[in-house]
Amino acid sequence: MKFNIAVLPGDGIGPEVMTEGVRVLESVGQKFNHQFILHYGDIGGIAIDRHGTALPQETLTISQNADAVLLAAVGGPKWDDPTAKVRPEDGLLGIRKELGLFANLRPVKIMPMLADATTIKPNVVQGVDLVVVRELTGGLYFGKPKKQWQTGRGRRAVDTLAYSEHEIERILRVGFELARTRRKKLASVDKANVLETSRLWRQIAIELAPEYPDIELQHVLVDSCAMRLIQRPTDFDVIVTENTFGDILTDEASMLAGSMGMLPSASLGTKNKGKLSLTGHSFGMYEPIHGSAPSRAGQNKANPIATILSVAMMLRYSLALAKEAAAIENAVLQVLKDGYRTYDIMEEGKSLVGTREMGSLIMKRL
Repeated sequence: MKFNIAVLPGDGIGPEVMTEGVRVLESVGQKFNHQFILHYGDIGGIAIDRHGTALPQETLTISQNADAVLLAAVGGPKWDDPTAKVRPEDGLLGIRKELGLFANLRPVKIMPMLADATTIKPNVVQGVDLVVVRELTGGLYFGKPKKQWQTGRGRRAVDTLAYSEHEIERILRVGFELARTRRKKLASVDKANVLETSRLWRQIAIELAPEYPDIELQHVLVDSCAMRLIQRPTDFDVIVTENTFGDILTDEASMLAGSMGMLPSASLGTKNKGKLSLTGHSFGMYEPIHGSAPSRAGQNKANPIATILSVAMMLRYSLALAKEAAAIENAVLQVLKDGYRTYDIMEEGKSLVGTREMGSLIMKRL
């Protein structure tokens, strides 16, 4: 089969981990007789330097015309001026909005051989297997007004937390549908004791629940969820929540798996105005949850596994290539079983390897 893939390496360690993800993707193509046609574009800081904007029209166009998008990371100290008119993150938020990528899936699964690599007791993380479904195009990140201004009493700023019934319902349905494919447990996370948007969120979750009688629905306040993720993470199966809460909770949850360098993500949408599918035909953008880690850039140290597993998610959710996705996941598992580690998950008695070496080892297992 033939597929067009938009490849957006971005900044910092982005190009390095993307190189390994692409190498693995091309190995899959050779092994299973698929052709992946790659279209490269700039996004984030490098796009600001080259084009004066964090999301050039050319990048958006190749992404709109692709079967799926692979993105690595954006940002870095070079573009961190808080007064800057354009920021690398504008590219990330912009492409999510323009492509209609409203559902972010972040799986968190502990690989048994990494239980001792986490900062949490092994008996707490053993058996962790959950997915966070994060709403991606609403809330504080996009609400208006959003501005900063000078007053006679000093500077002020405002961000608006706003959600419509439609936005809440569609992301909750993704949570319910995903729970049906797993252990049929859904935790809807809100702050309904304080926020009006969360009260609406909870009302809609309650209204939808009768349509999913096979799903055990639980309402969890976000601060309680943050505590339970560390205290009893195996309680959770699928977590669904709004944009800001999801951003924070998934970074916390990454520590359950040992490192942010281990966690992939899928941002799914309905580019063709159809229904979002969890069975292999959704348009999506796939990226590791980690940032650009500029202090590690160019040192052959970064962990490429999150990017490589993001490639596997792309094969499964956008290209309907479940067998190929499983082959990548099994190759990663085998390399870790064989004792190879990048610096972020390194343990005594294991073999330390760099970015390129880890990518090559996974390719060989394929």
